[in-house]
Amino acid sequence: MKYRSEMTVTDDTTAVRYDSGALPVFSTPAMLALMEGASWHMVKNATGQDTVGTLVNIEHLKACKVGTKVWADAELTAIDGRKLSFNVTAYDDKGVIGKGYHERFIVDPARFMGKL
Repeated sequence: MKYRSEMTVTDDTTAVRYDSGALPVFSTPAMLALMEGASWHMVKNATGQDTVGTLVNIEHLKACKVGTKVWADAELTAIDGRKLSFNVTAYDDKGVIGKGYHERFIVDPARFMGKL
């Protein structure tokens, strides 16, 4: 399965806003959220199940300025019980800006929250 999430880089998604750098460029935390969102939406839309992210290993390869359209593709690559594995890639109109690996676990929301 595959899923794509899209957004436009805004002041709210820059490194300055996330306090992860001093430049007004698309932040790594925002890129990660876009990648995680694509993975989460894929499972939720296809199965109705909720998942939580548990592992991320990504590279942020290229900067993007405010106003740039960016998107992330998530591809489900493995299912091991409740563990789901994804390849994630982020793009702008010039090509790949980030890539990596992401894991999520299927959870029952009430049971999960009850354990906290």
